[in-house]
Amino acid sequence: MFKIIGADGGVYGPVGADEIRQWISEGRANGQSLIQTEGDPEWRALGTAPEFAAALATVAHKMPAPLPVIAAGSATSRKTNGMAVAGFVLGLLSLPGLCCCCLTPCSILGLIFSCIALSQIHRNPTQGGKGMAIAGIILSILGLLLSIACMMFGLFNAAIDPSFLR
Repeated sequence: MFKIIGADGGVYGPVGADEIRQWISEGRANGQSLIQTEGDPEWRALGTAPEFAAALATVAHKMPAPLPVIAAGSATSRKTNGMAVAGFVLGLLSLPGLCCCCLTPCSILGLIFSCIALSQIHRNPTQGGKGMAIAGIILSILGLLLSIACMMFGLFNAAIDPSFLR
């Protein structure tokens, strides 16, 4: 006969070896559970008792692998780089039709911020926003090309029709 300390800290028993084997198979006891043989004053780990080794071995094969521990601040909680956000927003503003007053400055600033963000993200891979920085670069270049095309179109019209500038 045995006494066993449960997970709640309570002492259960005296119970027979068959009942402890059943508790092992149900997951209510494991190798770290403390048992006391009747008449023995000392408590010992259930895993040290040879009469329960077979029951503990079969349960160990049935138990799923423990879930991995993910440290706080790991890749699951990445912060987006602020320069990437700024570069993306300025890239959007550089497109004609979204902001008519400052196409070229927004394009240049968007390109600068996005390139800086991409550099920072490459140096510190725990930061997010790589896609946003790349999109900011593409939008800024597109906005710059469109503003150059608009200027060329204006100069072309002014050369053909001087009254265009009046």
